[in-house]
Amino acid sequence: MLSRIAESLFWIGRYIERSDGTARILDVHLQLLLEDPWIDEDTACRSLLNVMGSAPPAGVQKVNRNDVLQRLAVDAGNPASIAYALTASRENARRAREIVSTDLWETLNTTNARMPRRLQIDQVHDFFKWVRERSALSVGLVDASTSRDESWQFFTLGRAIERTDMTARMLSTRSLTEVSGPSWTTILRSCGAYEAYLRTYRGIPSARNAAEFLLLDRLFPRSIIYSIQQAEQCMHAIDPRNDRVGHSNTVLRALGQIRNELEYRPISEILDEVPHHMQRVQTVTREASEAVRDRFFPTQAQPSWIGEIS
Repeated sequence: MLSRIAESLFWIGRYIERSDGTARILDVHLQLLLEDPWIDEDTACRSLLNVMGSAPPAGVQKVNRNDVLQRLAVDAGNPASIAYALTASRENARRAREIVSTDLWETLNTTNARMPRRLQIDQVHDFFKWVRERSALSVGLVDASTSRDESWQFFTLGRAIERTDMTARMLSTRSLTEVSGPSWTTILRSCGAYEAYLRTYRGIPSARNAAEFLLLDRLFPRSIIYSIQQAEQCMHAIDPRNDRVGHSNTVLRALGQIRNELEYRPISEILDEVPHHMQRVQTVTREASEAVRDRFFPTQAQPSWIGEIS
């Protein structure tokens, strides 16, 4: 497979998952700001922007929910926004048009065309639901119509790495607003995990059990461990070499290290320092993404203009 095609598929998967994850996080926290008048809106909004890797608007003394909505939902120039992710997924599909199915191309193209330029607060829940539905449709089309060859592996690898990152961000937002933040029931519902949690633990969500489920459950597809294992499986399928000593594959090395740190550390220690551990997970996903790029998508030197010598 051409590295150009593989790179586009990898980023289609990442951007689709990013739009879905960002919609889930914003839906929970903007609804919380509407319902709880005791929350310091400026502090909560700045914390949310920081967790999502986005700077507050320049020149704004007090950040409010409208600023967050603008920056993380409809600002097409902000790489952390939903609008940017939808546009980028469509552009990557255009680059790989010869291998992307017609159904997926039409879905991404239509989603990007229907992305609103501005939103009202009373419209946000319907908008976030629409984003989640379009993301699920795109993923479903890939799963239903793509051979399990390298194209599917690169797409799924991108999704798995991004999902690991987004679940870590979701848990980070919970810890930042521990006093009056969303309940663990709300966090589980936002991840689509509430019913699966009840079938597993058969009780009201507690901090320990809910965090353990979203971090370490090997059967739930949005848990961090499941996503890391899926990324590892994709890497083994793409690059099946078996090293006799250690791992020369830098992607597997990064993913394996963070998986072992989470699996073999007591959950009580993780809960004591959730922001630290989730920041570590985000750092590893960034390192893994860079390792994938260096290994499979060699960057070509950009041409530079040289003025004529008189």
